[in-house]
Amino acid sequence: MEAARPPGLSITVEKNPPEARLLQLGVKSWPKWGCPPGRFPLKFDAALTCYLVKGRVRAAVKGSRECVEFGAGDLVVFPKGLSCTWDVVVGVDKHYNFDPS
Repeated sequence: MEAARPPGLSITVEKNPPEARLLQLGVKSWPKWGCPPGRFPLKFDAALTCYLVKGRVRAAVKGSRECVEFGAGDLVVFPKGLSCTWDVVVGVDKHYNFDPS
């Protein structure tokens, strides 16, 4: 039996948001992070919003059959409390922002 996950925890992907949206969020002022292809288990202790400049990722949500794909040009939100495994297919370069609330 799969472990239960808190309700409402899912990854949101906004495909190719308009430049005005990115400017409104201040994405270019966010820190940058990158990684090579590989598998990375992650747990989000704070909500994370990221904008992928390069790369392609398949994220499998722990305790769920949900698998979300996202890549260059996508704005992605991971809610606080979510655990997932990133299968980085193409090396990632991204801007990111943690929401401490």
